[in-house]
Amino acid sequence: MAYIVEEITILLKKILSEEQISTNLTVRELHGRDESYHEPALPDIVVFPKTAQQVSDILKVANAHRIPVVPFGVGSSLEGHVIPYDRGITIDFSEMNAILEIRDEDLLVKVQPGVTRSQLNKELKKHGLFFSVDPGADATLGGMAATNASGTTAVKYGVMRDQVHDLEVVLANGDIIHTGSSAAKSSSGLHLNGLFVGSEGILGCITELTLRVYGIPEFEVAGRAIFASNEAAIQAVVAITQAGIPIGRVELVDSASVHQVNAYSETNYPERPTLFVEFHGNEAGLAQDIEFATEIFNDFGCEDIQFEKDTAARNKLWEGRHHLAYAYIHSFPSKKLMSTDVCVPISQLASSIDFARVEMDQLGLDGGIVGHVGDGNFHALLMINMKDPEEIAKSIAYNEKLVKFAIARGGTCTGEHGVGVGKRKYQVQEHGAALDVMKAIKATLDPNNIMNPNKLL
Repeated sequence: MAYIVEEITILLKKILSEEQISTNLTVRELHGRDESYHEPALPDIVVFPKTAQQVSDILKVANAHRIPVVPFGVGSSLEGHVIPYDRGITIDFSEMNAILEIRDEDLLVKVQPGVTRSQLNKELKKHGLFFSVDPGADATLGGMAATNASGTTAVKYGVMRDQVHDLEVVLANGDIIHTGSSAAKSSSGLHLNGLFVGSEGILGCITELTLRVYGIPEFEVAGRAIFASNEAAIQAVVAITQAGIPIGRVELVDSASVHQVNAYSETNYPERPTLFVEFHGNEAGLAQDIEFATEIFNDFGCEDIQFEKDTAARNKLWEGRHHLAYAYIHSFPSKKLMSTDVCVPISQLASSIDFARVEMDQLGLDGGIVGHVGDGNFHALLMINMKDPEEIAKSIAYNEKLVKFAIARGGTCTGEHGVGVGKRKYQVQEHGAALDVMKAIKATLDPNNIMNPNKLL
């Protein structure tokens, strides 16, 4: 190792107070893993800055001594993004968790990166507003921007990249820049927001975000529609989208996953391919949308459909989908959850999901398939015995088959989880010569390769 931890700690103590620096083994272990199946690794030092200037000073020390740096939110990532395989310094942003400004008239909010999604929405609710991106986990907004997070509401409101107006970013050399403005649009300069959102910490540390927020819908109606096949359910969604019905959420849960929902949530849903849907809008408009959607569902052989307007009933209905990962974990206590993540053109979704199901069954893997079918994104939830090398090998081979199948059909290796370490090997196949452009940008902004090295590219 080119640096001595004790010497670097002394330098950091000139920047931070003693309680903002930790070399404690337990603290390091907590920052050496995420929610993925990837092997953990420990950082040498964990720091807890409170300001962008402190982050700048930390990076200046790290850059001068060629020390790897990994930004860390709450560790909810799924592809090993925050695991410090090169050791070094982990920057934990939990102390930078202030909601700095809510601008009701502009539908904008300014936050620090450690603010969580639920924390923000709790405060926004007082103003009749909400933040739309819902990745499932209560992730930090800095982490969600770093991975271009998505989720169940993307079909209506878009992904994380669509919500970012401006970022404050500290570059590897300690420079602090802004990537955008508070304006609704701009034709000035290169689109730096788009560059840094999804960059997974390899270009710099996000220390402030200006985000778009929305008015809470006047009415919300949730529904559950049952179909004879995955293909029929997906084709119904395609027809709804083509008809221009403004659907708020639409999730496919396959038969195996409905079985897990019933076991975990004590429901009694028919174990058939099921769409969980939600409509947002005003009362009169929603009535028309639901009537039209019901006609379309029936055209594709919908076996049963039920809608819920009451808040408690809606929450109960969505509880099954939101808790599905925990349902699998609960049913397979000796195994580890592995969630795959590909996204394909909507026209290729039905065949992709059928392929995923057949391959899973042929390999004898335990799991189910769920999808954000409104935008072509789906996940296979696999339960893997991490002590069984053969099962691990099968799951890796399965994931690779799904990725190659998706890319061959014009899709991507990751719709929302990001690349991290788990999807790096597919970047050449997906991007070709464009990957060299990305590497050139990385080399320009981080010539010493200290920022989350050996991730993404």
